[in-house]
Amino acid sequence: MNRAELKSFLDEKVNTYNNPNFIETDPIQIPHLFSLKEDVEIAGFMVATIAWGNRKSIITNGNRLVQMMGNSPYDFVMDFSEEHSGSLSNFVHRTFNYEDLAYFLKSLQNIYKNHGGLENLFAKHAEKNSMQPAIHHFKKTFFELPHPARTQKHISDPLKNSAAKRINMFLRWMVRNDTAGVDFGIWKSIAPSKLSCPLDVHSGNVARKLKLLNRKQNDAKALLELDNSLRGLDSQDPVKYDFALFGLGAFERF
Repeated sequence: MNRAELKSFLDEKVNTYNNPNFIETDPIQIPHLFSLKEDVEIAGFMVATIAWGNRKSIITNGNRLVQMMGNSPYDFVMDFSEEHSGSLSNFVHRTFNYEDLAYFLKSLQNIYKNHGGLENLFAKHAEKNSMQPAIHHFKKTFFELPHPARTQKHISDPLKNSAAKRINMFLRWMVRNDTAGVDFGIWKSIAPSKLSCPLDVHSGNVARKLKLLNRKQNDAKALLELDNSLRGLDSQDPVKYDFALFGLGAFERF
C-alpha cells in the first residue's frame, strides 16, 4: 500500500473500533462509570496501572478496585490514611498487590493536595511533540514519598527506554477529544498531537506488518519510530490509530 492507501485503510479501521461498542470489552469501561473529573482520572489511572494480562481479569479487578474505594475514588483518595490500608489487604492483580495499592493511594493524595492534580502534573512537563519527558517527571514526583522499592516497577520510565504502554494509554483516555464516546477528552491543557501510541504486542506486530515500524523491540526507540510514522498520517491526532492497530491485532488477527 502507498501512503494514501494506508491512511485510508487505517482511517476505516479507526471508525470500526472507535465507537461505544469498544467500551464493552475494554478496561476503559471502568472510568466510564464516573462523571466527576477527578473520579474519572483516578479510576482511569488505577485501571491503566493494572492493565496487563487477560482483559477480562483486568476488568474484573478494576471493578473490584473501585468498589473497594466505595465507588467514589476521589473521596477515598483524599480521605485515605494508614488506617484504611487493612481494607485493601485482599487486593492483588498479578504482581500488583495491596502494598503497592496503599502507596499508590497515598501518592495520589499527595498529588492532588500538593501538586494541583494529575492533569497539572503531566501538563507541566509536556513538550511540543512528546509526553514522554512528562511521564519521566511524573514518575519522579509520584515516588517522592517514602515507598516500598518493589512498587516503582509499576510505573514505567520512557527515559530508561520503556515504551510506557499503560501510561500512554491512560493519557490517550484523558486527552483525546472526539465525538466517538470512547476517550474522555477531559484534559484540555494537553494537545492530542503530543500523545504517543500505547505500544504493545498487538499494536507493535500490526505496525511492523504495515511498515510503520521496523524496530523489533517494543521499547522507547520503537515508540518514537511509530510516533513519527503515525504523525505523518495525522499530525493533530496520531493516537487515534491505536484503535486501528489494536483492533487489527486483537480482533482480526491481522
